[in-house]
Amino acid sequence: NLMCLNHPSPNFNQYVRTQGAVTDQLSRRQIRVYQLYSRTSGKHVQIQGKRVTATAEDGNMYARLFVETDTFGSRVRIRGAESGRYICMNRKGKLVGKPNGRSRDCIFTEIVLENNYTAFQNAKYEGWYVAFTRKGRPIKASRTRENQREVHFIKRLHTGPPPFPNTDQSKHFEFIRFPSTRRAKRNRKSQRHW
Repeated sequence: NLMCLNHPSPNFNQYVRTQGAVTDQLSRRQIRVYQLYSRTSGKHVQIQGKRVTATAEDGNMYARLFVETDTFGSRVRIRGAESGRYICMNRKGKLVGKPNGRSRDCIFTEIVLENNYTAFQNAKYEGWYVAFTRKGRPIKASRTRENQREVHFIKRLHTGPPPFPNTDQSKHFEFIRFPSTRRAKRNRKSQRHW
């Protein structure tokens, strides 16, 4: 029985194959929700209006990112869940938050590095990466290289409130500061003493 669980059913493999062959963009678009932890600043990437910085604490609402993939490949668009703006790169290599993420300067190739960090290379300006200083300020992309610490990120789940009321309310209630979740908090605390 366990064997069955470990192997996807032939139907699933078939599904992946057919999905891969479909060219209709909508059917292949996936959206993941996470935070991007900057290796240099030790904080999370956030989008506030036009400003993109890596100064957000874990669970900050501006650090909750929707990462949209257009294919099974590694091309992504990164949108702030709170601001609704996309991380884009202008021709000077500066990171900006734009309301519309359709152009190529708002598309990034996600590269998983040997050290398990992730780097984001711009699709329009090849060789230019998303990067931040120790203080969480964006670095001009023309000065970036893949092996620099400044371009290294870790993808982490967002610890803030669950996006929908019915989602699995995982162990992160301690971080929520909304009065409506007081009861849940108490329950969690009592469970922790067992």
